[in-house]
Amino acid sequence: MSRLEGKVAVISGGTSGIGLAIAERFVKEGAYVFIFSRRQEALDDAVKLIGGNVTAIQADAAKLTDLDRVVEIVRKGKGKADVVVSNAGFTEQVPLREITEEHYDRTFNLMAKGPLFLTQKMLPLMKDGGSIILVASAIHYMGLANHSAYAGAKAALRSFVRTWAAEFKDSGIRANLLSPGPIPTPIMEGQANTPEELAVLHKHYASYVPMLRLGRPEEQAAAAVFLASDESAFMTGSDMLVDGGISNI
Repeated sequence: MSRLEGKVAVISGGTSGIGLAIAERFVKEGAYVFIFSRRQEALDDAVKLIGGNVTAIQADAAKLTDLDRVVEIVRKGKGKADVVVSNAGFTEQVPLREITEEHYDRTFNLMAKGPLFLTQKMLPLMKDGGSIILVASAIHYMGLANHSAYAGAKAALRSFVRTWAAEFKDSGIRANLLSPGPIPTPIMEGQANTPEELAVLHKHYASYVPMLRLGRPEEQAAAAVFLASDESAFMTGSDMLVDGGISNI
């Protein structure tokens, strides 16, 4: 039997990279998924790729009014949410001396404020057995130059799931973190200007991983299925590191 049969999942940033891989795998495991992101074209492409049991919503994960609309569409469409995956994100490498208020706000609005209020707003649709998955990064365990805001926002997510595990103890709802290592996604592609630069970047990141390779979105999706399913029923407030060991050396 499929591990997510009959479950309804809501995924932010579900049109590419890890988010898309999670949406695809969830559907294969029997779930119905709602994906949302800002670009309609990307949403249309994702729906074609996923193939069925999916609703796409154009919405900004950093805007609370958009999150309200996502919740209402899920409520009217399925009446419940069993799994919430907060995945939307981006990376901008900025040295501390050059950080602007705009950069800081853009980073924390999408990757800290957004996940918190998405979770808050989805809670009325969640019941016993619900699973919240915040996608972070192994970077919040590391000291990686030029990532002050990014790593700080991801560290906030680690604190969120610990706090929510305590708050949800009587509800049956679980909250866990998924922390990937370096994955070749559009976020990583955005750090290079040419295919040659991207190849060098891939090699650079892979050299830091004990397994000497980059991870794959599908590997993160497999971990997300575990966190979403009853197989992880005794797991909450935890951080699942799927990073090839990069944060441990």
